[in-house]
Amino acid sequence: MTEHELLQRYAEGERDFQGANLQGAFLIDADLRDANLQGADLSFAFLMDADLRDATLSGANLKNAALHGTNLRCITLCGATIDGAILNHDAVGGPGHILCALTDAEWAWVKQQREEVDDE
Repeated sequence: MTEHELLQRYAEGERDFQGANLQGAFLIDADLRDANLQGADLSFAFLMDADLRDATLSGANLKNAALHGTNLRCITLCGATIDGAILNHDAVGGPGHILCALTDAEWAWVKQQREEVDDE
């Protein structure tokens, strides 16, 4: 799949891009909120200033990906490969980031807790 196909399908409402091969894609300033990129190959991709809020990147390959300025709030990186990825110093870790393996039930609980805090 090319980056153009991905962005067109996303604009048309599709959100499931599991296993997509996006190696080396240029997705600068891309809006991919809530996208399911589970198992996608984003190695060597340029995702600078992209919006990946609430995206699922479990098992994704982000090896050597450029993620400067990318909004990674509330993403799921369980089992993702991030070796050599270029991130903002505060992009991963802290509130809103899951870096460990959680079951679906555990993840649902974490997400519910976040929603309750946001509603306050």
